[in-house]
Amino acid sequence: MRRARRVLGFLTIAALATSACSSAPASDGDRLVLAETQELGAFNPLLGYGELGVSPLYDGLYRPDAPSDTAVPNLVPALADAAPQRIAPRTWRIALRSGVTFSDGSRFDAADVVATYDAARAPAVAADIATHVAPVEEVTADGENAVTVRLTTDADPTPYLLLGIVPSERVETRPAAQWSLNRDPVGTGPYRLESVANDQAVLVARTDRGEPPAVRRVVYTLVADDNARAQRIRAGEIDGASLPPKLAASLDGRGDVRTVTVKSSDWRGVSLPSGNRFAADPAARRAMNLGVDRAALVSGVLGGAGEPASTPYSSVYGAAYEPAAQFGFDQDTARRLLDEAGWLTGPDGTRARDGQSAAFPLLYNASDSVRRDLAVAFAAAMKPLGIVVTPQGSSWDDIEKRTGDAAVLLAGGETPFSIDSQGYDALHTRVPASSPYSNPGNYTAPGLDGLLDRARELTPGPAKDEAYRRIQLAYAAEPSGVFLAHLHHVYAVRSPGWTFAAPILEPHSHGVSWGPWWNLPSWRR
Repeated sequence: MRRARRVLGFLTIAALATSACSSAPASDGDRLVLAETQELGAFNPLLGYGELGVSPLYDGLYRPDAPSDTAVPNLVPALADAAPQRIAPRTWRIALRSGVTFSDGSRFDAADVVATYDAARAPAVAADIATHVAPVEEVTADGENAVTVRLTTDADPTPYLLLGIVPSERVETRPAAQWSLNRDPVGTGPYRLESVANDQAVLVARTDRGEPPAVRRVVYTLVADDNARAQRIRAGEIDGASLPPKLAASLDGRGDVRTVTVKSSDWRGVSLPSGNRFAADPAARRAMNLGVDRAALVSGVLGGAGEPASTPYSSVYGAAYEPAAQFGFDQDTARRLLDEAGWLTGPDGTRARDGQSAAFPLLYNASDSVRRDLAVAFAAAMKPLGIVVTPQGSSWDDIEKRTGDAAVLLAGGETPFSIDSQGYDALHTRVPASSPYSNPGNYTAPGLDGLLDRARELTPGPAKDEAYRRIQLAYAAEPSGVFLAHLHHVYAVRSPGWTFAAPILEPHSHGVSWGPWWNLPSWRR
C-alpha cells in the first residue's frame, strides 16, 4: 500500500453500478473500511510491519514493483535514489533521495537508515525480523545522503533493504515489542496514523507530499472471526477483507462484492517433533510425504486457491524450481517404506516398532479455519497408512511450548522476494536467533545446511538456480517435515467505481496491507 511512482496495470474490480440493497462505505466518498484479523497497535517494522517495502506508513530503501502476481517482483528504488553501486566485494553504496520528510515533519537522512538496521540486529531490541536481515552485517553513513552496506554474501542486496525506515530519534534500546512506535508510528509513507484503539485504527493521507491519494482515509477495524467478516461485507459495513477461499466464493457476485485471488509464496506444512521416535525416522518422514494427496487438499480444503507444495519453493522461482523434487501421491510406496523400516501394522491397524506407536498429536491455531481443515485432512490421509495423527486446536502460547512432542500445522514464506530467505529458516538446522517455528524438529538432510549456506553466497544467475535445484532434491531425499500447499490469498472487496493496481506476489503476511490495497495511492475513481 505504499506510494507508487507509476501506476501498474490497472484491474477493474466492479462496474460503476451499485447494488440496490446495500451501499459500501467506499462508495460514499474517499474512505475505505477494511477488516483486520490481527491485533492493532504493532505498527513497527522491527516487528514485521512493512518489512517488505509495502506499507501505507513506511518506505524502505527499495520496494517491490510488478505488473501482476505471476513472478517475483522487481525491487526498485524507494528511499534509495538508484540501484546499489557495488564498491567492493560484498559492499555496496546506496545513494538516498533528498527532500524526504517523515510524517512528524523531521527530515530523512542516512542516520535514520543506520539506526533502523542497527536496531534490527541489536540483541536488546529482539526484533522479530532479525533473521530476515541477518546477511546485513553493517550499515554506515556516507555523508547525509548515502549509506554503505556490507553483507555476509555477494548476492543481490536489495531483498534485504526493503525494511521500513524509522527516524533515528524514535529508535529505542529496549525490546521492539515495547517501543512507543508501535502505537505512534512515524514513517515516510503516503499516510499517517491519526488514531488507534484496540478495535480500530484510522489512517489519513498526508497532505505535505504534493497531491494526496484519492483514498483520503483508511479505517482498519478488528474482525477476527471469518464468518463475521463475511457477514459485514455482505451487509455493506466494510469494503474488504481477506477470507478463506470457500467463504469468499460464497460472496462473489452478491451485489457489488467481488473476489480477488492473489498468488503467494505463503506455504502450509506439518512440522514434525524431535521428541517422537516415529517422526525422528527419516523413512517415516519420507513415507508421510508420499502418503498425502496434495492436489486433493488444494481442490478440497482450499477450493482450488493454491498449488501443491513439497518444498518451500514454488514454481514462481522459474529456473530455480525443481519439478523432480515434488512428491507424488503413492501410498503403496509409503507402506513399503514403513514396512522396510520396521514400522509394522498391529491388530488395531496402527503401526508400531519396539513398543513405539506411529502416532503423534498435530496442533493448529484454533482460530484459523484453514489450518484446522488442513490438519484434519492430513490426519485422514495418514490413517490408511496406519499412522495415527490427532488434530488439536490450541493457542500459539501453548503450541510454542509443545514443539518438541507435537507436530504443528505451520506457515511460512515471510520474505519471498529473495529465494535465499524463502526457505532458509524452514530447512536449515536451528541457529541461536531462530524463531520457535523455524524447523522446530531441527531435522535436516545430510549436507543440506552447507548447500543452503553456499547458495546464499552466489549472485543471481544459472549457478544460483542450479544450487537451489540441488537443495530441493537433497531435501526431498530426506525431508524434515511435510509441506502441503502454497496458498493463493483470497479477498472479498467492494469497490464500485474504483480502479486500482493489480496485486503482486504476496508473502505469508496478507490482509489489509496486501491484496487490492497493497498500493493505495493507485486507487482512482
